[in-house]
Amino acid sequence: MPTKKELLSTPVQHLDITQHNVVALVDAMSAMAYSSRDTARAASIYDMMLRDTDCGVILCLAGSLISAGLQKVIVEMVRSNMVDAIVSTGANIVDQDFFEALGYRHYIAGDEYKYGNGDADLREMMIDRIYDTFIDEEELRICDETTEKIINSLEPRPYSSREIIREFGAYLKANGRTPEQGNNDSIILAAYEKDVPIFCPAFSDCSAGFGFVVHQHARQGKAMVSIDSAKDFYELTQLKIANPTTGLLMMGGGVPKNFAQDIVVAAEVLGVDASMHKYAIQVTVADVRDGALSGSTLKEASSWGKVDTTYEQMVYAEATMALPLIAGYAWHKKAAAARKGKKWTKVLNSITEPVVA
Repeated sequence: MPTKKELLSTPVQHLDITQHNVVALVDAMSAMAYSSRDTARAASIYDMMLRDTDCGVILCLAGSLISAGLQKVIVEMVRSNMVDAIVSTGANIVDQDFFEALGYRHYIAGDEYKYGNGDADLREMMIDRIYDTFIDEEELRICDETTEKIINSLEPRPYSSREIIREFGAYLKANGRTPEQGNNDSIILAAYEKDVPIFCPAFSDCSAGFGFVVHQHARQGKAMVSIDSAKDFYELTQLKIANPTTGLLMMGGGVPKNFAQDIVVAAEVLGVDASMHKYAIQVTVADVRDGALSGSTLKEASSWGKVDTTYEQMVYAEATMALPLIAGYAWHKKAAAARKGKKWTKVLNSITEPVVA
C-alpha cells in the first residue's frame, strides 16, 4: 500500500482558458452532430449573452468542479466581466475553492481507486476521495476551523450566504492569500475584488456548516451568527428586479439551478412584471426521465415561466469538458470586451438591512 505522501503527490492542474484558443474547434463542431453541435450552439449563446451589455449573467455551479480543475476557468470568467453573480453548492466555494485559497491542493488518484478499491485504507490515512481525486482530510479540518474563526469574528445576527462568503474574501485579502503576495488566485477572492456576489443556498452543506455547528454549539443561549436562507432568495430576486435582462450559464442542476431560475417567479410574487431569463444554457449528464431537477430541461422550465426558449440550449456533457469550450470560445472572441461588470454586490449592500431584535 502506498504511503499518504505518495498518494498525495500529483496535484490536479487547473486549466487556463487564456492559453488555449478553441474558437476554430468550436466553430467546426457546429457542423457536427449530437453533443458537439449542442456545445457549439451553447458557446454561441454565451457569446451572445455577453455581447448583450444589458444582460446580467448568472453562473450556476453544481457537482464537484473546482477539485476537478475548473478553478482558473471560473476565476478568469469573473475577472474578465463574464459573470455578474454566482450561485453554487457550498462544496465548490468553500470545501474546494476556499480550501485551495488557503494553500492546499487536490490530488490525482490512480485509476485503481475510482470504483472504491482501497477506500478503507484511505480512511485510515485520512484521505478523502472524489471519484478520481484525493483531498487531505487533515487539511480540510483546518479549512473547517478557519471558517469557524471567520464566523466568530462577525457581529451576531442572521446573514445571507452572500454576506458570509464576502467575509471569506475579505479574510483572504487581509491575510495576503492573493496573487500579489505570491499565492494562487481564487474564485472567492476574484468575486470579492470584482463585486460579484456568490450565493450558496445550501450553505451549511460544506466546511462552513461545520464552522457554524461549532460556533452555535459554543454560544447556546447567547447571540450568534446564523444563515438566513430567505434573505439569500430575497437578495437574488432583487438583482432580477434591478436588472430585468438576465442569462443563466448552469453547470449541473440541483439547488443552484432552481434557486437561480425561481427569481423570475419570486419577482412576480412581489408584484413586478419580470421577464423570463432571456438566455439559458445547462450542461448536465442527468436523465430527464426520473423527473428530478438536475435533468429537467430548459423547455420544461419555460412552462413554469422561468426561461425563455428563444436562446436556450441543453448540453448533455460533463462540465470539465464543456465549460472550457463554452467559456474559452467567448473569451477568445472577446465577447465581454464592452462589459464593465454589474458590480451587483454594491446593489445588494444598498438594500436596507433587516431589523434584528
